[in-house]
Amino acid sequence: MTTTTPASGSGPDSAAAAAAASTESRPPLRPGRVHRAWFVAAVAFVTITGAAGFASLPGLLIEPLHREFDWSRGTIGLAVSVNLALYGLTAPFAAALMDRFGIRRVVALALVVIAGGSVATVWMTAAWQLVLCWGVLVGLGSGSMALAFAATVTNRWFTARRGLVTGILTAAGASGQLIFLPLLAWLVDQHGWRPATVTVSLSALAVVPFVWLLLRDHPADVGLAPYGGTYAQKPVPVPGAARRAVKVLSDAARTGPFWLLAGTFAICGASTNGLVRTHFVPAAHDHGMPVTAAAGLLAVIGVFDVIGTIASGWFTDRFEARRLLAVYYALRGISLLFLPILLAPSVQPPLVFFIVFYGLDWVATVPPTIALCREHYGDDGAIVFGWVLASHQVGAAVVAFLGGLARDVTGSYDVVWYASGALCAMAALMAMVIRHRR
Repeated sequence: MTTTTPASGSGPDSAAAAAAASTESRPPLRPGRVHRAWFVAAVAFVTITGAAGFASLPGLLIEPLHREFDWSRGTIGLAVSVNLALYGLTAPFAAALMDRFGIRRVVALALVVIAGGSVATVWMTAAWQLVLCWGVLVGLGSGSMALAFAATVTNRWFTARRGLVTGILTAAGASGQLIFLPLLAWLVDQHGWRPATVTVSLSALAVVPFVWLLLRDHPADVGLAPYGGTYAQKPVPVPGAARRAVKVLSDAARTGPFWLLAGTFAICGASTNGLVRTHFVPAAHDHGMPVTAAAGLLAVIGVFDVIGTIASGWFTDRFEARRLLAVYYALRGISLLFLPILLAPSVQPPLVFFIVFYGLDWVATVPPTIALCREHYGDDGAIVFGWVLASHQVGAAVVAFLGGLARDVTGSYDVVWYASGALCAMAALMAMVIRHRR
């Protein structure tokens, strides 16, 4: 293909060039007008909040499914493991698909898949159907709305305040936990697990119109520059989304920071989604605590998670990300070592202190991890973070399964709490090894 430069003067080519130049130098928004990026972030927040509601349910289903179908906790944990693993492994491909087909289409389709997978569990009669519906379908759908979605929105729509916006979108997961957990726990306790799964399905469908009507793929779609940046044309979609995702992984895997970030985030997933989100409710119930009370404590974790994650985003804009990660993992590990002696039939002040402390640290690791991916891998940072998130969910999947297996074999969750605390100490050391790239 040959490119020619037209002479100055009139004509269609010069008019097109002048129009392009005019587009490139669009004036900023009028003072006082709210930038469209904040509305996009708001829609993303609502979407991620809904997705968190879907992730809140498995921990509430372990005991009801065990009683009704006589499935072992390890078997149920396997379905949760498949869900968590696909949640992570889907993320990098979803990020690449968003580059190819647009955020709106990918997220809307993911919500429909979640709705179908969730409602199909109402008619299941065998364990493999739980693995297929909740593990595969809901895992694939929720993985498409994972934190890689938040990273994609942040990278496209924001140049300034990226750390803060990342923290806010990450906190959306905690908000969903806060909103859905008490409701789902009440439904499971009063009406059984089936109405709870139907509620998840309807919630997924309810978010679809917001995504389709209000979300936009790129600032250029509405003639704007990113918040705090300069106007740029929307990139031409690149075919081969899966190929690009694999190539980015291949390139990143040749670098040390990728493996350190993947390792620390795997431990993050093991000590949060895999352990606390999946097994805290049944572990507390083992000590005589009512399911609704235990679910309420998880919801309180969500309250303080919102505070901690937004604060972490603010800190990430101002402090070195690797040092923040080291502090977060060290504090989390210490708190988990104390949990086995805090569980009791009723909620006591020391357990409340753990809930507050742990909640502030729940996903505070996300903003600095995304910042390090962006720092080391530039434009591919969202896809790299998708792969790092995959390691997070693989770690969560392993512990979701092993936690249930340990409970079946030993009759207690204690060994899992202690092992997770030791892993967090290892993650703190790994974070300090990551080099700062200027």
